[in-house]
Amino acid sequence: MPPTDRFIPSFAAEPPQEATPSGRWAETLTSEFLAAVSGIDADGEDLGSPGEIRWFPDRTYAGRTYVPASARTSTGFELFGFVSYTGGDGAEPSDFRAQADFTAETAEENPAWKLDLSDEVIAVWRGEGGARAEITLVWGVPLIRGGALVTAELANLAVDQCEVQAERFTLIAPDNYMGDFLEVKLWGRRGNELAVESLYVEDDEDDGPPEAPEG
Repeated sequence: MPPTDRFIPSFAAEPPQEATPSGRWAETLTSEFLAAVSGIDADGEDLGSPGEIRWFPDRTYAGRTYVPASARTSTGFELFGFVSYTGGDGAEPSDFRAQADFTAETAEENPAWKLDLSDEVIAVWRGEGGARAEITLVWGVPLIRGGALVTAELANLAVDQCEVQAERFTLIAPDNYMGDFLEVKLWGRRGNELAVESLYVEDDEDDGPPEAPEG
């Protein structure tokens, strides 16, 4: 193959390795996530009580495993975030870290959405000439039927993919690199493209880079 003009890490994260958390493992992750939820600065909003936590497929990057989560609250907000840890593959999980935030922008309030996405930058990768890419954890839910696989694309180059598991998926991919921004695409079982969403919302009043959504 000829040299590429987009020298960027692709498929750098391990594919999902574990089943949906259950039993004592789910209790451990839940405790970590709820501790992060308790530290949210709600800016005066009444977040209410968290409901059932939905866990997303795990992904491992640079020796740390990330398990995203979301939950609705009794007052209609959505909590989103992740628990991460080191270890696994026979080693006892340790060095737990968790992040959580909330949003009022839910799928029910946005019927035009085809993918319900959340994201968080977890690392930075330095490329040519010191240009930086944001290594981004992306998790979400397809809002249309028939999806089998999700890809992350940067400048039309696939940089990660994940099978849809229980209507959920998790990606780890470089974003915001040399003027290019990540797109998430949903594919059917026959390889047909069903949906495409950006992580950003266009701002017509600003000529700067697009803004990231709340959740």
